Amino acid sequence: QVQLVESGGGLVQAGGSLGLSCAVSGNIFNINYMGWGRQAPGKQRELVAAATSGRYTYYADSVKGRFTISRDNAKNTVFLQMNSLKLEDTAVYYCAAIKSGWSLTSAAVDYWGKGTLVNVSS
Repeated sequence: QVQLVESGGGLVQAGGSLGLSCAVSGNIFNINYMGWGRQAPGKQRELVAAATSGRYTYYADSVKGRFTISRDNAKNTVFLQMNSLKLEDTAVYYCAAIKSGWSLTSAAVDYWGKGTLVNVSS
Protein backbone atom coordinates (compact mmCIF):
# COMPACT_ATOMS: atom_id res chain seq x y z
CA GLN A 1 0.00 0.00 0.00
CA VAL A 2 0.99 3.59 -0.59
CA GLN A 3 -0.07 6.49 1.60
CA LEU A 4 -0.34 10.01 0.23
CA VAL A 5 -0.94 13.05 2.43
CA GLU A 6 -1.53 16.42 0.85
CA SER A 7 -1.05 19.83 2.40
CA GLY A 8 -1.10 23.44 1.29
CA GLY A 9 -4.58 24.07 -0.04
CA GLY A 10 -6.57 27.16 0.78
CA LEU A 11 -8.18 30.31 -0.51
CA VAL A 12 -6.38 32.44 -3.08
CA GLN A 13 -7.39 35.28 -5.35
CA ALA A 14 -7.48 34.86 -9.09
CA GLY A 15 -4.08 35.58 -10.55
CA GLY A 16 -2.34 34.49 -7.38
CA SER A 17 -0.14 31.54 -6.56
CA LEU A 18 -0.35 28.58 -4.25
CA GLY A 19 1.85 25.57 -3.56
CA LEU A 20 0.80 22.06 -2.64
CA SER A 21 2.88 19.32 -1.06
CA CYS A 22 2.37 15.60 -0.83
CA ALA A 23 4.20 13.27 1.52
CA VAL A 24 4.48 9.76 0.16
CA SER A 25 5.07 6.65 2.24
CA GLY A 26 4.61 2.91 2.14
CA ASN A 27 5.49 0.43 -0.58
CA ILE A 28 6.64 2.88 -3.24
CA PHE A 29 9.33 0.87 -5.00
CA ASN A 30 7.12 0.20 -8.03
CA ILE A 31 5.63 3.67 -8.31
CA ASN A 32 6.85 5.23 -11.55
CA TYR A 33 4.83 8.45 -11.64
CA MET A 34 3.79 10.82 -8.93
CA GLY A 35 1.24 13.41 -9.80
CA TRP A 36 -1.70 15.60 -9.00
CA GLY A 37 -5.29 15.32 -9.98
CA ARG A 38 -8.24 17.55 -9.26
CA GLN A 39 -11.97 17.34 -9.12
CA ALA A 40 -14.17 20.39 -9.45
CA PRO A 41 -17.80 20.36 -8.32
CA GLY A 42 -19.93 18.42 -10.77
CA LYS A 43 -16.95 17.30 -12.85
CA GLN A 44 -14.90 14.15 -13.17
CA ARG A 45 -11.55 13.85 -11.54
CA GLU A 46 -8.70 14.65 -13.93
CA LEU A 47 -4.98 14.15 -13.76
CA VAL A 48 -3.35 17.55 -14.28
CA ALA A 49 0.34 16.85 -13.72
CA ALA A 50 2.68 13.91 -13.29
CA ALA A 51 6.40 13.37 -13.03
CA THR A 52 8.83 10.50 -12.97
CA SER A 53 11.80 10.38 -10.62
CA GLY A 54 13.85 11.55 -13.58
CA ARG A 55 13.11 14.54 -15.73
CA TYR A 56 9.90 13.55 -17.44
CA THR A 57 6.86 15.66 -16.67
CA TYR A 58 3.31 15.72 -17.97
CA TYR A 59 0.78 18.52 -17.81
CA ALA A 60 -2.80 18.73 -18.88
CA ASP A 61 -3.41 21.47 -21.42
CA SER A 62 -5.55 23.35 -18.93
CA VAL A 63 -2.59 23.96 -16.59
CA LYS A 64 0.38 23.91 -18.94
CA GLY A 65 2.57 26.97 -18.48
CA ARG A 66 0.99 27.84 -15.14
CA PHE A 67 1.57 24.78 -12.93
CA THR A 68 4.89 23.15 -12.15
CA ILE A 69 5.32 19.71 -10.65
CA SER A 70 8.48 18.71 -8.86
CA ARG A 71 9.72 15.89 -6.70
CA ASP A 72 12.15 15.50 -3.86
CA ASN A 73 12.96 11.83 -4.29
CA ALA A 74 15.15 11.70 -1.19
CA LYS A 75 12.28 12.93 0.96
CA ASN A 76 9.51 11.12 -0.95
CA THR A 77 7.68 14.37 -1.48
CA VAL A 78 5.97 15.78 -4.54
CA PHE A 79 5.03 19.41 -5.04
CA LEU A 80 2.69 21.37 -7.24
CA GLN A 81 3.38 25.06 -7.71
CA MET A 82 0.32 26.79 -9.13
CA ASN A 83 0.69 30.27 -10.63
CA SER A 84 -1.71 32.59 -12.43
CA LEU A 85 -4.62 30.79 -10.83
CA LYS A 86 -8.01 31.07 -12.46
CA LEU A 87 -11.50 30.68 -11.08
CA GLU A 88 -11.81 27.41 -12.96
CA ASP A 89 -8.86 26.00 -11.03
CA THR A 90 -11.12 25.75 -7.97
CA ALA A 91 -11.22 22.08 -7.04
CA VAL A 92 -10.17 19.47 -4.56
CA TYR A 93 -6.61 18.55 -5.46
CA TYR A 94 -5.45 14.99 -4.94
CA CYS A 95 -1.97 13.57 -4.82
CA ALA A 96 -1.65 10.58 -7.14
CA ALA A 97 0.67 7.61 -7.51
CA ILE A 98 0.88 5.61 -10.73
CA LYS A 99 2.65 2.29 -11.18
CA SER A 100 2.75 1.54 -14.87
CA GLY A 101 1.91 4.78 -16.61
CA TRP A 102 0.02 2.94 -19.35
CA SER A 103 -1.98 6.12 -19.53
CA LEU A 104 -1.46 9.47 -17.89
CA THR A 105 -5.07 9.90 -16.99
CA SER A 106 -7.02 9.48 -13.79
CA ALA A 107 -7.96 5.95 -14.90
CA ALA A 108 -4.34 4.85 -14.54
CA VAL A 109 -3.89 6.18 -11.01
CA ASP A 110 -3.30 3.39 -8.50
CA TYR A 111 -3.42 5.46 -5.33
CA TRP A 112 -5.05 8.75 -4.41
CA GLY A 113 -4.62 10.94 -1.39
CA LYS A 114 -7.60 12.31 0.51
CA GLY A 115 -7.37 15.69 -1.16
CA THR A 116 -6.99 19.33 -0.25
CA LEU A 117 -9.30 22.13 -1.33
CA VAL A 118 -8.06 24.98 -3.50
CA ASN A 119 -10.56 27.79 -3.75
CA VAL A 120 -9.82 30.58 -6.22
CA SER A 121 -11.86 33.71 -5.68
CA SER A 122 -12.44 36.75 -7.86
